[in-house]
Amino acid sequence: MVTAPADVRRARRLAETVPDPELPMLTLADLGVLRAVEVTGEGTVRASLTPTYSGCPALAEMRAMVAARLRAAGFARVEVRTVLDPPWTTDWITPEGRRKLAEHGIAPPGPAPRPAPGPVPLVLSGTRRAVPCPRCGAADTEETSRFGATSCKALWRCRVCREPFEHVKEI
Repeated sequence: MVTAPADVRRARRLAETVPDPELPMLTLADLGVLRAVEVTGEGTVRASLTPTYSGCPALAEMRAMVAARLRAAGFARVEVRTVLDPPWTTDWITPEGRRKLAEHGIAPPGPAPRPAPGPVPLVLSGTRRAVPCPRCGAADTEETSRFGATSCKALWRCRVCREPFEHVKEI
């Protein structure tokens, strides 16, 4: 049975190394999707994941990869749970994760939008912040498609270096 704090730390370290299936340059920990790793009173290692959004198509793969990594390391009883509250936010991406995104030509998100206090205003079109080009750093960029290769990314183009790039949407 797994109960020692050292075993819990080892399980956490192992789960932190699992890559994201859609952004393989990031680990689930870099992305902020890995929320917790704990041990139940019965000795089951329980990992908790919060997907980037509730309909994330990669969630089943993430769960399977975490469970496989832990079982391969000798943890016989593993449970991987999905936790939707609180919902994931781009603020959970670590500084290392943001660095890796930029290093791989994907513009990291800015701070997650904060709701204004008071009544919810009617907004017909959102205002988007400038997204600097991850290749040349220019601020003169434009969104070409709100939808990229995955639901959490949009397609952009730099008007200076003319290169296309992806941008992780602020959520």
